[in-house]
Amino acid sequence: MRRGIAASALVVALAVSMAACGSSGGSGSDSKADGPVTLTYWDTSNATNEAPNYQELAKKFEAANPNIKVNFVNVPFDQAQNKLQTAMGAKGAPDVFRSDVGWTAAFAKAGFLEPLDGTPAAADTSAFQPSLIQQAKYDGKLYGVPLVTDTLGFLYNKDLFAKAGITDAPKTWDELKTDAATIKDKAGVDGFWLKAADGYYAMPFLFGEGTDTVDAANKKITITSPEAVKGIETYKSMFTSPGTAKADVTTDAYAHMMDAFNSGKVAAIIQGPWEITNIYKGSAFADKKNLGIAPVPAGSGGKAGAPTGGHNIAVYAGADKAHKAAAEKFAAFMTSAESQAFIAQKNSTLPTRSDAYTADVKADPGIAGFQAILGSAKPRPELPEYGSLFDSLGTNLGKAVQGTSTQDALNTVATDYAKLLPGFAK
Repeated sequence: MRRGIAASALVVALAVSMAACGSSGGSGSDSKADGPVTLTYWDTSNATNEAPNYQELAKKFEAANPNIKVNFVNVPFDQAQNKLQTAMGAKGAPDVFRSDVGWTAAFAKAGFLEPLDGTPAAADTSAFQPSLIQQAKYDGKLYGVPLVTDTLGFLYNKDLFAKAGITDAPKTWDELKTDAATIKDKAGVDGFWLKAADGYYAMPFLFGEGTDTVDAANKKITITSPEAVKGIETYKSMFTSPGTAKADVTTDAYAHMMDAFNSGKVAAIIQGPWEITNIYKGSAFADKKNLGIAPVPAGSGGKAGAPTGGHNIAVYAGADKAHKAAAEKFAAFMTSAESQAFIAQKNSTLPTRSDAYTADVKADPGIAGFQAILGSAKPRPELPEYGSLFDSLGTNLGKAVQGTSTQDALNTVATDYAKLLPGFAK
């Protein structure tokens, strides 16, 4: 998951017919299976820091497969979801693409993705973390191969914590508030900055109270439960407690938060591994060892949890036979242990398979730190609409931190969820 969750309405994709999807192949040609094939691959990684390394992998694939060429197209992450949705429902869809884990099930339900069970793309599934394979499935079939994974962690500046006389990361939200006040008093900077108006970054507060936005198994909307209200009240308190940064709901809020952390103007944030390479470029982290990584703090009941994010490689169902076969080979190559280890070392991202965590990969303190906390990540339920639930939550949390009551804000979220999930009880 990068830079929060892109505003989306994947439910729209679910209304598009498979007939539209099947009317246009990804490359528009019926190449023979053994003849030259040009794959179109949509990459959704950061164009500056990450995409060049994925492009280098694509060139390695071409060298190993001389009959397959790769048309590598970088699409900005915040635009990719809508562009994919439109292209797969009409014309111009890529043969293979990098799909956020939150999109995969919804695209599969819409009939846009090719099942990968029994194909070369899925030959190594036993090497992957089982929960990541499970959340790449829909209705029992595999529709994506896990490329990278991530979760949210508590990232902190060890020097600023030491300056305040704090030796360990906080274990609970209450401990964090105490630490933030101490850091402000003794180090002269804010102790904590939380990304406001973003549903994804609020999830640890719900998980910390043992709840979620919905109970997918029992088809129930739980965002207005007493546990959820308590979690969001704690979330709101993180913007008003002494030593915590006030809520920033501007369009540049994410950049403001990262600039403050990277330059040592704030001591701690909740963030994912996708920012590691940028953090290392910051003046406060010229020494990489100054970056502390710990699990997100726990809620009132002692529970801690963070959402599981990441990306899969998915194959377009509307491509012709030759392009599907080439795309499956490409998916297998991109998600191999060797390729994942290469990307991890270049981009400081987390591999999805255990055999990619080589000694060289684990030598990166950022990767090692996040690998150690993956156990607190909660797998997503098999619910195609789950990724779209963050939109309303984020919008209404933005209103809540500006004065709307928690209950009123969450009631609005529940109303939006009822429209998105008509079979769920409130």
